Amino acid sequence: MIAIIKYNAGNIRSVQNALQRLGCMSVITDDRDEILNAEKVIFPGVGEAASAMKYLRDKELDTLIMSLTQPVLGICLGLQLMCRHSEEGNTTCLGIFPSEVRLFPPADKVPHMGWNNLSTAKGELLKGISPDEDLYFVHSYYAEISSCTSAVCEYIVPFSAAMQKDNFNAVQFHPEKSARPGERILKNFIEL
Repeated sequence: MIAIIKYNAGNIRSVQNALQRLGCMSVITDDRDEILNAEKVIFPGVGEAASAMKYLRDKELDTLIMSLTQPVLGICLGLQLMCRHSEEGNTTCLGIFPSEVRLFPPADKVPHMGWNNLSTAKGELLKGISPDEDLYFVHSYYAEISSCTSAVCEYIVPFSAAMQKDNFNAVQFHPEKSARPGERILKNFIEL
């Protein structure tokens, strides 16, 4: 069973639907025991960093997430909240990844919305993803490149499109909306 963390962020149901298409059972929950006992955990979301972190702290899910030992996958806002700090609402985040989350400079259209590819990709989560395959992004903030960056995308500036540290993986794009490459990434996570 995969636990999908509920924390008042959007786009969670589409992740559950993608897992269902792959034949994988999941539950959307903010229950500590369900999350701790899940085989794997997905931390997805579309939303705003400060209010999301407040919900996580109020439910004590912030410390729970950091203590998880099973495979964890952050998606979009989930990746950003796994970083150290976000400029969005001047928010202290979980600090799993040593990156700052910044607002894209106003040099081009923001948010970064649509299909884009990865200039580099490494690690088990991204196994089988080639540089010419596009993935679907929707975000105005980005995680800076750090020692945990496992894939880079370029939009105005190079940024972390995927990150990995120990049992924690995260992607800025939406695999559940990224057709076959996204399905491959979700399968890779299920097989971790």
